[in-house]
Amino acid sequence: MKLVTLHLPQSYIQDLEKLVSMKRYPNRSEAIRVAVRDLLKAEAWVINRED
Repeated sequence: MKLVTLHLPQSYIQDLEKLVSMKRYPNRSEAIRVAVRDLLKAEAWVINRED
């Protein structure tokens, strides 16, 4: 994996922490990976159309 640094609003970080504390995800990084994966899956038709 490659390290990516990003800036998020404090409210996003707090909500990510809540998801982790609820045991929905093992850590913030995994929650962000899932969110990016789901975004890319949802937008795949756009990516494929432009190729």
